[in-house]
Amino acid sequence: MAYKNRKKNYPLYNTVYFEDVREMMENCNRDFGPRIALTWKINPKDTRTFNMTFSECHKYVRALATELAARGFRGKRVAVISRGSAEWTLSFFALMCIGAVAVPIDAELSADEIKGLLETSESEAVFFSSPVSEKISSISRELEKITLYVKMGYFPAGVKTPEGAVSLASLRADGEDRVTYGDRSYYEGKIDREKLAAIFFTSGTTGKGKGVMLSQKNICSNVINGSRLFKLTDRTMSVLPLHHTYGLTANIVGNFGQGIRICFSLGNRYVAQEINEYKPRHMMLVPLYVETFYHKIINAAEKSGKLDALMKLIKTSNAMRRAGVDMRKTLFKTITEKFGGELELIITGGAPMSQKIIDFFDSIGITIINGYGITECSPFISGNRNEYRIPGSVGMVMPGGEARIVDPDENGEGEIAFRGPNVMLGYFKNDAATAEAIDKDGFFHTGDIGRILNDGSADWLFITGRSKNLIILSNGKNVYPEEIEADIAEVYGVSEVVVYAGKRRRSPEDDIIVAEIYPDREALGERGVTDLQSYFEKEVRRINAKNVSFKKVNLIRIRNTEFPKNTSRKIIRYAIDKNID
Repeated sequence: MAYKNRKKNYPLYNTVYFEDVREMMENCNRDFGPRIALTWKINPKDTRTFNMTFSECHKYVRALATELAARGFRGKRVAVISRGSAEWTLSFFALMCIGAVAVPIDAELSADEIKGLLETSESEAVFFSSPVSEKISSISRELEKITLYVKMGYFPAGVKTPEGAVSLASLRADGEDRVTYGDRSYYEGKIDREKLAAIFFTSGTTGKGKGVMLSQKNICSNVINGSRLFKLTDRTMSVLPLHHTYGLTANIVGNFGQGIRICFSLGNRYVAQEINEYKPRHMMLVPLYVETFYHKIINAAEKSGKLDALMKLIKTSNAMRRAGVDMRKTLFKTITEKFGGELELIITGGAPMSQKIIDFFDSIGITIINGYGITECSPFISGNRNEYRIPGSVGMVMPGGEARIVDPDENGEGEIAFRGPNVMLGYFKNDAATAEAIDKDGFFHTGDIGRILNDGSADWLFITGRSKNLIILSNGKNVYPEEIEADIAEVYGVSEVVVYAGKRRRSPEDDIIVAEIYPDREALGERGVTDLQSYFEKEVRRINAKNVSFKKVNLIRIRNTEFPKNTSRKIIRYAIDKNID
């Protein structure tokens, strides 16, 4: 295991404070005005980047909010449909500043799915970008409640738009005129911090989702309390989709509110290029990105014949660190330069993160902080800390929150429940589901299985599995697939793995534990592995040998393509065909 810098009981970090987004905008204008706040490019081939300072963002948001208020959108529901961008961010801030209700929607959904969410949410306006314009245009005549269509960002000539659509720039300009002539509605409008502020439709990875209702109190308290655990840098890069709370609350509101510069990615295919261009010092990602980085490093070292030398150098460096000498910046410069040369911290959440990979990055000078959250909690619940990380845990329960284990077994494991100011208002138009999820004491039942360790100063969470993924065998035994997946993921050449209960069409009552693997064929080819089935069967037999009988994998399936994923790069389990004959 890599060297760990663990400082038990070291204090929480000081951070900024605000109770709603308008207060955040005012504070940022006052405290960080001339600093660059947002950086972006229109085209990945462009050499030119665009920047906005915090003062310019404040002026933009004030003008846009003023115009939206004048058009009657206070308290109204407004959908935002686009990849993450500066325009997305400024539009969301403006909606919050007039007490409107933002409805972030996944831009990759079909036109019919978007139409369904617009109707369900009762949205009265839509902000959209060029890539989704055709879809919006195709359904616009059926959306009787929509009175305003707003085009965000660059629109090439010939792109079809809904009739009467206006540009975001023109709305802002009209609002600026109102401000110039004395309109102070931006400042005078009351914001109820405990009222509905945003609806997040989360399909999750296990089936049909719900609309999660969050208030500005939920979002802002989550940012403030969560920020006390992490020491961030002055520059980050936004990669995650903003229609999910992790991408929006943590990466946008959390960074912007602390005066941190946010550089926007144009999409997954450009991330490697953009890291070298923007040189972020910290990033917030889901584990799949980190796993991809890791495999590229290992495969490149293997291909060049330097893997053994790299591992020996890591052992030497770790020994030096234990003696108080840290030479990682020099020893691993050729590797870290591929990440812009300045990346020092990655915060991950949304899925399990291999401790082996966490230790590897720590060894070369990039700290991985593993955390835990769920949309219904805005989303942050717990996180490891910069200088105190307990291996295998998802961190310390955040200040202001309380976690407990429901109906723990003899090992202290059970469903994780959480209570705090960041717990959602409820599920949109679904009182029954809300009552089922939030108990009479205000604890939200996460559906995740785990245990709590108290280290003498705080509670730390360990996740065992997801109750919805739980495999219940015919003999009554429970198997959490995540435990087996973690072991198989350590096998060389495994790119992705999902463990589930396979079903035979002729005898569906028979239980069979299946490990479906998407292999890294290039890496295995470098080692001369050609019979993938035999290779993985041998490796899994080794894993089976150390597990109890009911946790043994019975069948290995090899995939030719990646597992289906949502836009947060999480594997969609329910989309996997579990029939095995």
